[in-house]
Parts: sequence; C-alpha cells; structure tokens
Amino acid sequence: MKKQQGFTLIELMIVIAILGILIAIALPAYQDYTVRTKNAECLNVAAAAKLAVSETAQDRGSLAQVTQANTGYSFVASSYCTSVIIEDGTGVITATTDGDTPGTGGAQVAFTLAPTLDAGRVEWDCSVPAGTKMSQVPAECRP
Repeated sequence: MKKQQGFTLIELMIVIAILGILIAIALPAYQDYTVRTKNAECLNVAAAAKLAVSETAQDRGSLAQVTQANTGYSFVASSYCTSVIIEDGTGVITATTDGDTPGTGGAQVAFTLAPTLDAGRVEWDCSVPAGTKMSQVPAECRP
C-alpha cells in the first residue's frame, strides 16, 4: 500500500479559490477602514477648535459672539487635514480632509461640526456633504 505524498492539483486549486474569495471580500473593507482612520485624524485635529468654540461661547454667553479671532484657535495642517475653519457668529467648524494626498485613497471630505448652546451645555452635530461614501466616514458623523 502506497502512502500519499502531498496534495493533489485539485486540492491546491480549491485552496487558491477560497483565498481569492476571501481577499475579494476583505480588501475593499480594509481600504475603507484605512480611509476612515485618515478622515478621523481630521476630526481629532478639529477637537481643539471645538474646545475653543465651547470655551468662548461659555465665556461670552452665546454662540453669536464666537469668531475665529476671539477663540484664539490657530490651525496647523496635518498629513490628512488641510483646513479647520471656525465660522464667525455661529461657531460652526468646517474641517476639510486632503483627498489628494497620495495613499489616502479617498475623496476630499468636509466635516461640518455645528454647535448648539442649551442650558450651559454645548452639543455638537457632525455632518458630511451628500454623496460622501459613508463607509469612509467616522461613526460620529454618520447619520
């Protein structure tokens, strides 16, 4: 009686087919994950602006008194975030990602962080433009 030595061609082809299917499913999910984490960096950079707007609104008594100048916030560009702008009179923050940076793989996204001041608390609502691929947007900005 002979003992089998190795795998047959059909067994190897089945393994390659299974790997191909798994890669076809996993690769797009991983690419969306990497773009989402790079977009999340821009929200993390905007956290300092949120703090500046909140402190200024508390100090001045309303969001109508908030301006880019009186918050004391200054933006320093990062690898994946091109701008963070505080709108005068409303405190709305617009954080824009850099879709052109090699390696991001995603389109440019402008996150809008809208504050509301109620009973001494500042609540933030995050939104993105229509047509943005939601799988590439951090969870706090998904509807």
